[in-house]
Order: sequence, then C-alpha cells, then structure tokens
Amino acid sequence: MSDVVIKTENLSKKYMIGHQAENGSYRALRDVAMDKARSMWRQATGLLKGNLITQGQNSEEVWALRDVSFEIRRGEVVGIIGRNGAGKSTLLKVLSRITEPSFGRVIIKGRVASLLEVGTGFHPELTGRENIYLNGAILGMTRSEIKRKFDEIVAFAEIERFLDTPVKRYSSGMFVRLAFAVAAHLEPEILLVDEVLAVGDVAFQKKCLGKMNEVTRDGRTVLLVSHQLAVIQTLCRRTLMFDAGQLVAEGLTQEVMRRYLSALTSAEVISLDERRDRVNDSGFRLTAIRIEDGDGRKFISSTSRLRITIDYKSDTPLRGVRFLIGLYDLTNSGIYAFVSDASNNLTDPLPPEGSVVCISERINITPGRCYVNLALQKGNGNLDYIERAAEFDIQTDESVGNKMPTRDWVLCFVDYEWFQGNGQKH
Repeated sequence: MSDVVIKTENLSKKYMIGHQAENGSYRALRDVAMDKARSMWRQATGLLKGNLITQGQNSEEVWALRDVSFEIRRGEVVGIIGRNGAGKSTLLKVLSRITEPSFGRVIIKGRVASLLEVGTGFHPELTGRENIYLNGAILGMTRSEIKRKFDEIVAFAEIERFLDTPVKRYSSGMFVRLAFAVAAHLEPEILLVDEVLAVGDVAFQKKCLGKMNEVTRDGRTVLLVSHQLAVIQTLCRRTLMFDAGQLVAEGLTQEVMRRYLSALTSAEVISLDERRDRVNDSGFRLTAIRIEDGDGRKFISSTSRLRITIDYKSDTPLRGVRFLIGLYDLTNSGIYAFVSDASNNLTDPLPPEGSVVCISERINITPGRCYVNLALQKGNGNLDYIERAAEFDIQTDESVGNKMPTRDWVLCFVDYEWFQGNGQKH
C-alpha cells in the first residue's frame, strides 16, 4: 500500500440533463413563454426539496462514471482508452479535483499536475511569464523551484518573443505548448494528460512524446488518455479500458488493446445536416458521413482499405455532379483526394436522396489523426462544401509493429520488397 499513489473506490459521477419535449417544428411564442414559466416553477419547488436544478422539460440521469475501482502505483505509466463518452476525461477531472464525485472516494498521495484542456488554469489577462509562476504556485511549487525551471519551460514552449504578452493573445498552438511545458517541467509527482498529442504540429507532437518519455524515466506517475493507440503502446505498460462509464478491463497494454480493438465493430454515422459552417447555395445537401475500414469496422490501421459512405438529399435528381473527398493530416497537408467522376460506377442522374460509397485500396498512411473535407460539385462550382466533416485516427498495424514509419517522417508509404544481388527472388 505504501507504493499506491492513486486509489479509487466505487467512484461514480452522475449528471442530470434536461430535454425539451417534442411538439413539432413550429411553436408559438405563447407556448415558449408558458414552458419557461413552468420550468421556473419546477426549478423553484425542486430547489426547496433539495433536488438538482436541470434545464428542459424532462430530466434524465447520465452516469459518466459508475463504480470505478483501481489502484495506481508510484512510477507507473498507465494508459486510459475507450470510445468517446466512455468516461475517460471525466475520470481525469475527478482525479484533478476539478469535478466532485457523486459517490465513492479517491485517495491521492503526491502533488498532481494536469493537462486536460488548452489553457486550463491559465488567466487570460496575465502574461506567459506570470502564468508560469501562477501555475507553479497552484501546483504547490515554491518561487525558487519555479525560477530554477523557468528557462527550460520557456525554451520548450518556444514563446520567448511573447513571454510578456497576455496569453489571451496567444494562438491555440502557443497555448498548448506553454500549458504542456508548465505541466511537464514543474516536476509533479503525478501527471494527468488528456489527448495532448492530438493537437499541435508534428514537430511539437514529437517533442511532447520525447518529454513524456523523459518524465516516465524519472519515476513519476503518469495517467495518459489518448485515442492514438500507438502512443499508448509506446509509453504505457498497463492500460485501463472504459466503456459507458465503467472500467471493463485492466492489465498489460497489449492484452487490453486486443480487447478494445475487438470491441470496435461498425463505425458511427456522423450527421452533417445541422452543420452551419458549410458553403451551400443550392437545394443539394450532404447529410451524413461514415468512415470505416474495408470490413466495416471503426478501427482503421495503416494498412487498411478505407470505406467512406456519404448520404445526400436534394430537391431534384442529381445530374452531372461529382463527389469529392479530401483527406488531410492535422498540419493541413493533403494526403489523398477521391473524386467520383474518376469512376464510371455511379448512375447519372442519381436519385434525389441516397448514398454513395468510396472504397480505396490499402491506404498506407502512417499512424495519426486525419480529417476529411467533403464537396458536392457541378462544373467548377460547389453545390455543397463542408470542411472537417469528420476526423478519425489511423492506428498502427500490429502485424507490422515498429517497422512502420512515423508521421514525423512521412505521411504515406508504398508496398515494397528488398532483394539481394540482382533483384531476383531466391
């Protein structure tokens, strides 16, 4: 027990969310006013009874965490994986004391630093220099300790020119660099990190990964949430897997990873109907997208085939149109373009409402996050265009392992073989 620095016992976090009753698309002003009055009355009477105030006409219990129990020992580097909404980020917020648990308890021994969201704990009106000292003080560091690490933090964050500028004027990249530098350099005994490598450019991601390796070698305890399974495999010997707020697996990373990947079945459909940031001057509309591997799974590896399904609708049949899919990495570097009129498989005209599917050969893209731009075009113009319609992660192919090139080196690779002598197989 003396080595246990984090212990949770039946940890649970419940939220109450409100819903508006469905009364059709049109509602008169008097109905809205009456609903507001009823809602205020319910909230007032509920407050007198000690109930949690919720918004909406109907309330629903949502368990972000439920009966979670585990132990983390000093010096462990533990990964946390799971689908979106599984409870990973809520867990780190509870461990960081940002959020109070509804039930259960947490025992933490040691100074905790967390990097959960860009700029968490930063005061926008203060300069970068002042925020370094502020964050250090929040972590319990003395001024002399902060001063000793100050130059290293500034050099890592690469913000020397903007050190005395209020951080509200920083770009998101500068914010991330400074936030990570403070959290990693002020020598906390426990470091909680949530998706830090999902943002920033490739050079920064590589620098963060190197610093994380250095932190783990120093014997500090690290909890790392990431959808990039290659990062978890590189840094973490042990991993916790969450699903629907519950801890469903824990153990050696490779074993937990296999269970997680086997649980990834069909990919989710991402609705585009409500996107307001689209370029659309027509009655034609892209309504949904689903990205999966060639076998219909959500898990996409570097050597997968890619299957992208696009739903559309229009007022009239689609004549002489093309669908265009642009695939990019997070530095906005183009990887592939898939254009429908390069194939003769689509009918012309297309029916007013339906789906089209693009299936690639092996994509051969290095592990990391990608995003998709979608366009429905006619001639030289866009009938509908949506930037960043969807994002997804490309994972390391286990059969290739560490022989795979990394994203900081190349974006794509080709299938090839090596031979001795004259190039003939032996």
